[in-house]
Amino acid sequence: MYAVCVRDHFMIAHSFRGETFGPAQRLHGATYVVDVELRRPELDPDGVVVDIGKLSIALRTALDELNYRNLDDLPQFAGHNTTTEALARAIFDRIAMWIEDGQLGTGAAGLSSMRVTLHESHIAWASYEGSLP
Repeated sequence: MYAVCVRDHFMIAHSFRGETFGPAQRLHGATYVVDVELRRPELDPDGVVVDIGKLSIALRTALDELNYRNLDDLPQFAGHNTTTEALARAIFDRIAMWIEDGQLGTGAAGLSSMRVTLHESHIAWASYEGSLP
């Protein structure tokens, strides 16, 4: 299996509901380093997994929708805790939609899976991984 990964970062504010989260129930900030890894069993006709430049732009665009925002104010997260795991899934879904729409180029049609990892710190991270259509 071949893979390519790009990395970027974003900063948000949010709060959580539920005793599980202790003091994180109060409004607080987080800075995430984000890795998006795409995989495929065979390289495309150009000999790549996907155009890294297009993937980098897609990730930056997805993160710009969240960057410097209070996630508690965004309608798409209303009623949900914006945990690291949930944010990884939201970013996965956004990039998967762009892949399906052809925005990463025709070679992206052969992609088989993607993993989105959000690093909260150098010692803690969470991911969402799934197959691509």
